[in-house]
Amino acid sequence: MPTNYSQKIAQQMNLRPQQVAATIELLDAGNTLPFVARYRKEVTGSLDEDQIRKLLDSVTKMRALDERRDTILKTIDEQGKLTPDLRQQIEQASTTTALEDLYQPYKPKRRTRATAAREKGLQGLADLIMSQKQGNQRIEELAKNYLNADVASVEEALNGARDIVAETISDDPEVRGEVREKALKWGLSQSAKVPDAEDPKGTYQLYYEFEYRIDRVKPYQILALNRGESEKVLRVRVNVADRDWLQAIQQKFRPNHRSPLAEQIEMAATDAAKRLLLPAIERDVRAILTEQAEDHAIQVFADNLRGLLLQPPLAGQTVMGIDPAYRTGCKVAVVDATGKVLDTITIYPHQPQNRQQEALDTLAQLITRHKVTLIAIGNGTASRETEQLVAELTRRMQDIHYLMVNEAGASVYSASPLAREELPELDVTLRGAVSIARRALDPLAELVKIDPKSIGVGLYQHDVNQKQLEAALDNVVEITVNHVGVDLNTASAALLTHVAGIGPKLADAIVAYRNANGPFKSLSELKKVPGLGPKAFEQAAGFLRIRDGSEPLDNTAIHPESYKIAKAILKQMKLKDRATLAEREAAINDLRLRQSLEDMAKDFNTGVPTLKDILEQLARPGRDPREDLPAPILRSDVLSMEDLQTGMKLNGTVRNVVDFGAFIDIGVKQDGLLHRSQIPRDAQVGVGEVLEVEILNVDIERGRIGLGWV
Repeated sequence: MPTNYSQKIAQQMNLRPQQVAATIELLDAGNTLPFVARYRKEVTGSLDEDQIRKLLDSVTKMRALDERRDTILKTIDEQGKLTPDLRQQIEQASTTTALEDLYQPYKPKRRTRATAAREKGLQGLADLIMSQKQGNQRIEELAKNYLNADVASVEEALNGARDIVAETISDDPEVRGEVREKALKWGLSQSAKVPDAEDPKGTYQLYYEFEYRIDRVKPYQILALNRGESEKVLRVRVNVADRDWLQAIQQKFRPNHRSPLAEQIEMAATDAAKRLLLPAIERDVRAILTEQAEDHAIQVFADNLRGLLLQPPLAGQTVMGIDPAYRTGCKVAVVDATGKVLDTITIYPHQPQNRQQEALDTLAQLITRHKVTLIAIGNGTASRETEQLVAELTRRMQDIHYLMVNEAGASVYSASPLAREELPELDVTLRGAVSIARRALDPLAELVKIDPKSIGVGLYQHDVNQKQLEAALDNVVEITVNHVGVDLNTASAALLTHVAGIGPKLADAIVAYRNANGPFKSLSELKKVPGLGPKAFEQAAGFLRIRDGSEPLDNTAIHPESYKIAKAILKQMKLKDRATLAEREAAINDLRLRQSLEDMAKDFNTGVPTLKDILEQLARPGRDPREDLPAPILRSDVLSMEDLQTGMKLNGTVRNVVDFGAFIDIGVKQDGLLHRSQIPRDAQVGVGEVLEVEILNVDIERGRIGLGWV
C-alpha cells in the first residue's frame, strides 16, 4: 500500500498517519469493522465505527482512483501520446473529475465532425486558427493550401477546421475544469412544466417555474426535480452565463485581432460551447448535484434507521399485536416474553361488519387467558379506529396499556421465506400481527428480518443509487446489532447473520447446532459449530451473550481474549461473579481511587482503552445500551385532531426525520410536523426519540398539525 494513502487520509480526517496505516492494515487482514472498532482500540487510537467507515471509504476510493489512473496512463502510452508533462499531470490528479478531464482528448470517441475533418487533412488549418498567427495573408489564401479531392472549397475547409478547433476547446482539461467550477458556483438550476404534462395532484407545482442558484439548491429539491423530469412532468436545465464560459475559453484560446483568423477562433469557441462543452458540463453538474443529494438522502435514511433499530425493547411483556384493517378484519396475535406465538384470531370491529362489541369481548378474553400486559397496534390503514377500540378496552380493564408500532415492512416480512420458515402454521395475514407484537418486545431483533429499504424511514429512497443505499443501510444494521450485542441462545438466524464474522451460512449452522444440542453453555462451545473457525470466533465472540451460562463473563461485551485480565481484576477487587451492581460499582471506584488507569493497565498488561471497557462491563454486566434511551410512550386513551388546542403540550415519538423537519406521532390520526425552523440549532433529533412538543396550529381539513419545540 502506498504510504501516501495513510498520509492523505490522516490529513483529511485530522488523524495521525500511523494510526490510519495501522487501521487499514487490520481491515486488509480480514478483520471486520465492528471488531476493529471495539477490540483493537490500542491499535486504531480508539477510532469509532463512523471514523473507521469513513477511513475505509476513503482508501477504497483512492485505490479505485489509482486503478483508473493506471488504465489511463497505459491507454495514452499505447497511443504514443504520453509526454512527460502529461504523465506528471495525470499522476498528480487528485480527483476522478480531474483525471477524466485530462483523459478526455485521448478517450476513444465515436466518429465526430472533427474526426471527419482530420481525415480530410484539415488538422494543419485548425492548428493555424488556434495559433492565431499574425500576418497579411488573406484567409482565403491560407485555406486554399488545404483544398483537395475531399475538400472542394475554402468554406468547406474553414468549416472542417473549426470543427477540429471546437472539439479541441471542448476537450481541454483547463477549460472544462474552469467552466464546471463556475457552473457549480454561479450557474442556475431551472425547471418548467412540460406543456400538456399531467400532474393531477400538483406534486411538482413548486417546480413549474423554478430558478435557483446551483450552490443554494437543497438536496431534496434536486431529487424532486430529477423525479419530475423522469415522470415527464418537468423540463430541467442548467444555465451557465455566457460571460462565464467565454472567459474560461478565452484564457487559453484568445482571439488575436491582428490575425486574419481571429473571427474563425471566435466562431469555433461559440460552437464549442453551445454544441459540445455546455451540454457536457450540464451533464457533469447534474451528476455531481445528484450524487451529493443522494449521499445526503442515504445518510438521512441511515440515521433514521439507526434510531428505529435502537428503540428500547419492552422486555418481560406478554404482547398482543394487532394488524388493523377494515373489510378483511383486524389480525390479532399474542406472543410471550420470548416472542413465542400463544394465540391468533381475526376480529371485525370496523366497517362493513361493525362487530365492535364482539371484538371487545374477544380481546378481553385473550387478555385474561394469556395475562397480556401490553397491546401493540400497527400504524397503517384503520389504525386510529383500532386505537379507539383498544382505548375503550383499557378503560374497562386495569393495568393494560397500548402503543402504536411502525408497521412498515410487516407485510414484506409476512410473505418472505423467513416468515414461512418461522411461522409455517400461520396464514400470511396473521404473520404481520406476530411481527407487530415482536417489534414491541425487541425492535432490533424483529426489524433485522426485513430489507431495510422496506422500513420506510427515508426520503426519495427509490430514487437514489440502490446499491449505495443497500450498502449504507446494511452498515447501519451491522453496527447497531454489534453495538447492542446478541443473545446466542435466543437469536434468530436473521439476527445472527449481522454479527461480525458470521454471515448467513454460519448463522444457519449455529441455529442448527443449537436445535440439535440445546442451548450453548459457554462461548467456547461455539467452536464446535461446523465451519466456524478461529477467525470467525475471534471476530464474533465479543458481540455474543450467554445468560446464566457456565462462564459469567460470557454475558458481557468483554472479549474472551481478555477474560484472563478481567478475572485478575475481579480477584484483586475480591468481587464475586454474582455481586450486585452496587457492590460492583463500589469495588471498581475503590480500585480507581487507589491506582491510576495507566498504572493499572501496566499491572494487568493491557491498554488503557481496553481496561476502561473491561471495568465498564464488570460494573454493569449484561447491560443493554438501549436501556439508557427513553422508553416508548404507552397510552391508555386516544385523542382526535378535534381535541387539539393551540398551546397544548404533549409527548410524542419521532417517526421520521427529513430535510425540512421531523414528523412526530402525538397520539392522533395524523403525525405532526416539527418544522426545522422550530428545532434549536444545537439539537439533534432522531427516529424513536420521545419529545415534548407544543401545538402551534391545526388544519383539520388538510390533516396538518404544526408543532413547536418545548
